Amino acid sequence: MLLEGIFPAATTPFYPDGRLYLKKLEHNVERYSRTSVAGITILGSTGEAVMLGDDESRQVLRHAREAAAPEKVLIAGVARESVSETFRLAEYAADQQYDAVLARTPSYYPYSSLDILTYYRALADRSPLPVIIYSIPKFTHYEIPVEVVAELAQHPNIIGIKDSSGSVERIGALAAATRNAPRREALVTPVFTALTSRMLLVATMQENFISAESLGGGVDIAPPHVRVMVTRKKEVGFQILAGAANLLFGSLEAGASGGILALAAPAPQACQEIYTAWKENDPALAATKQQRVVEASTTVLGKYGIPGVKHACDLNGYYGGRPRLPLLPLNAEQQAEVARIMADLRN
Repeated sequence: MLLEGIFPAATTPFYPDGRLYLKKLEHNVERYSRTSVAGITILGSTGEAVMLGDDESRQVLRHAREAAAPEKVLIAGVARESVSETFRLAEYAADQQYDAVLARTPSYYPYSSLDILTYYRALADRSPLPVIIYSIPKFTHYEIPVEVVAELAQHPNIIGIKDSSGSVERIGALAAATRNAPRREALVTPVFTALTSRMLLVATMQENFISAESLGGGVDIAPPHVRVMVTRKKEVGFQILAGAANLLFGSLEAGASGGILALAAPAPQACQEIYTAWKENDPALAATKQQRVVEASTTVLGKYGIPGVKHACDLNGYYGGRPRLPLLPLNAEQQAEVARIMADLRN
């Protein structure tokens, strides 16, 4: 599974009374699908995953998948405190044709490195989808040691890590420590972008299409067009996705292959432009594009968190709405500050 490029960390919309607003979720995912981002992450930290019940999580995963374009990589946040419950949600994500699962470290009890190794190995042993480790110490108060990540990178079903440490030096250390991890062949498109399971499924359905006319009359129930899926293979190792938009360029230079970014929820194009300039070997342009998002990343996200991201979404044509209680929406003064900062990041 190829993990390259920008993955917006989608928000979860709610009605004012706190119920899931699934139509707005579909609207957001459909709009991300029309951008040049590589994929979408559902039910990460920005998605307020810890605020949702199990049934709600399944509804969000299903509606997001139904709205997503098949060529976008879909990553499902599935973390629960126990391996068994995390595995159950990973199974559901597989049933919904997601491409990989993202599992943050469990955090309620004080866990040892051996506990964390066991958690991820047990999950990866059973998960029907590839596993991405998720380290976000500002929320979990635990940072996976680099040597533990290096050991987990040897597992055949653990394909990468989202690192939200906010440290370019740590990204570099992770890249160095996992350089000798097993390399895998990943199916890609002719232009070497990720080839998703849903894209293959759509192609298979088209190839197996039988028109009503060929069965003796009637009107075709689907377009009789058959698309031939041309594939290539690319060798990939353990992949690192940055979690801090204000450090994206430095993280890419240090060894990251892309980013799962909260700022990409309201401003996917601004984040994509950093990655594109870097990919096209234009570091000066990448640095300029990076500077453009620094204040938004450090203030809208760092200072105001989920309420800030959601208000920024409202400003940019994505539905943000209110966070779920006990998180509170921004007041008028805070909204004005976010509007000022986001004025240059309109899509």
